Order: sequence, then C-alpha cells, then structure tokens
Amino acid sequence: MKLKIAILPGDGIGPEVTNESIKVLNCIAKKFNHDVEMSTGSVGAIAIDQHNDPYPDETHKLCSESDAILFGAIGDPKYDNDPKAKIRPEQGLLKLRKKLGLYANLRPTKVFDSLLEMSPIKEDRIAGTDILFVRELTGGIYFGERGRKNDDNFAFDTCQYSRDEIVRIAKMGFEYAEKRSKKLCCVDKANILETSRLWRETVQSMEKDYPEVKVSYEFVDAVAMRLIQWPSSYDVLITSNLFGDILTDEASVISGSMGLMPSASVGLDNALYEPIHGSYPEATGKKIANPLASILSLSMMLDYTFNLKEEVNLINKAVESSLINGYTTPDLSKNQDSYSTEQVGDYIVDFIQKN
Repeated sequence: MKLKIAILPGDGIGPEVTNESIKVLNCIAKKFNHDVEMSTGSVGAIAIDQHNDPYPDETHKLCSESDAILFGAIGDPKYDNDPKAKIRPEQGLLKLRKKLGLYANLRPTKVFDSLLEMSPIKEDRIAGTDILFVRELTGGIYFGERGRKNDDNFAFDTCQYSRDEIVRIAKMGFEYAEKRSKKLCCVDKANILETSRLWRETVQSMEKDYPEVKVSYEFVDAVAMRLIQWPSSYDVLITSNLFGDILTDEASVISGSMGLMPSASVGLDNALYEPIHGSYPEATGKKIANPLASILSLSMMLDYTFNLKEEVNLINKAVESSLINGYTTPDLSKNQDSYSTEQVGDYIVDFIQKN
C-alpha cells in the first residue's frame, strides 16, 4: 500500500519521540511491503525561528498533499514567558487545524493492566477504563472574537458555535458509540451558557437517528469530578473545544503517564496524529522522553486513515509487551531500571521484527 505521510517533529521532545515512530513505521513498511513516502516540515517555535511564521505556507502545502500527518510537539518557554509576544508557536497548530479543516479531536484514554499501580487513583476505580473523547476543535472560545480595550485594561474572548459545527461532532460521537458500548455522554454547561444549550438541544434532536445509543447529558464540572471518582463508567464523550482541552488533560492522569496518550485530529480530507504530552522542554535532549504516545499515535494513523488492522494490532502488542516487561522510560520505571527514548523505540522495532 502507498502511504504518503507528512512529518512535523516540531519543538522540544517532539523530534526525539517522532524519530522513534519513524523507526517503527519503516519497520512496519518493510514487514508488510508498504511503500511509504515521508516528507518533513517545520511548525511551531522552530518555524518562527526559520520563517517568522509558526505554520509556513510550504508546511501547509506539504500537509495538504499528504494522506496523513505525524506530529511531534509544539511550544517553547521563551514564548510562554513573554505574554506580549505577537507570534506564538501554538498559533501554528491552530492555523494548521483551521486551514486543513481538522474539526474533531479524538483522544482515547485506556488503562493498561500492567500499569494500574502507576496511576494516582485507586486501582478499583480505574480498572477497565476505556474512554474516547470526541472534542470539537475549530470552534468555540479558541476561535471566537477576542481583544482588549479601555487602554489594555479590559480583555475578552468570545465563545460561539453554529448548529452545523455541533452536528458534525455529535454525528461522529454517535457513530463511535454504536461501534463501542452504545453509550454517549454530551458534556456541557447548559445551566449557564447559551452555546451549551445549543449543544444539548442539537444532540437531543439527533437521538432518534441512533436508537441503540443511550445518551446522557452532564455538566462539565460534574464530569471533571466523576472522571476521578469512576472513570470506567464513561465510554464516548463529546464536548466543546475548551471543555475537551481541559478534560482530556485531566483524564491523561488516569493511565499513569501522559507519555501513553495518543490523539487524532480529523477532518473530511486529512488527519493529524500526535501525542498529547506537549513539548516538555525540561526533558529535551536528555533521552528520557517516553516515545510510546507517539508510537501509539502512529498506530491510530494506520488504523483510522489506512485501515491496516494487522499492523495496528502488532504495534499495540509491542507497546503492551514493553509495559509488561518494564522496558520503559523513567516516567514508568516503577522503581526499577529504566531505558532511554531510543532504547524503548528499539524494543518496539525488535518485537515487530520477531512477531
């Protein structure tokens, strides 16, 4: 099969973890006789340094001409510490999502049995957790009108949604729920926010088209609490951009490490796959970054974009093997020997070659 993939390593630990995913992809391609074409582009802080633009036109052209995008991480402390910076690395990711029409973010949260003790939450509360968040990605407060006035002493950000934006997210949520346990939770703040009332009203109007799916509606603050108390009670959750951003980071704690959390940002014609851990500048260059979230993001790509089920199962088994056998980076070492970013990637490649 021909796979045309754009590689955007980005900032911080992004290049380090992406390199391991590229090794795994090359191994898979060789084992299953795929023809993989990879092209690399710049995004984020490194793109600002090189082009004064966090998402240059040449990177957009590369992405729009590819079947899928493998993304590393974005962000740099020199911009985080400068609140008056006009150009920021994160703007690159927002531009990318908007220009490519990547309107939905899919974030699975799964607890591995071998890592139950790594979670700060009691094992009996998290065992069996397997959640899929479907977060709206190109609307809401992140893309609404914003600004300052009154001599810079008053700031505003506007949250707005159209019914069509909500429908396409809800449709995706219903369809995933049908394939899973047929449970869907719409997360909003409909007791306060008008946009949330439109969300709830729209999803309610769609229930009749999915009679097998049981739909619940919960306020975001209640979900934030229950994710810690009983995360295994949830299956598919749909929500707005801001709420999804916060809840998915909260949920990442359940598994014991952000280094295990992949994600996909999908649209009608393209999709981007990335680990959720961010650029983690404190670990950059120290060879301790966990590459498994990036490798699992590659697995999601081969599944969601290319439908390569056998390859996906093999990568996932390799990751589970590394966890069971303790072949992990320091964040998952359980007070035993730990391994470097590159060594963990080599373990995954070796497992694939031998199985």
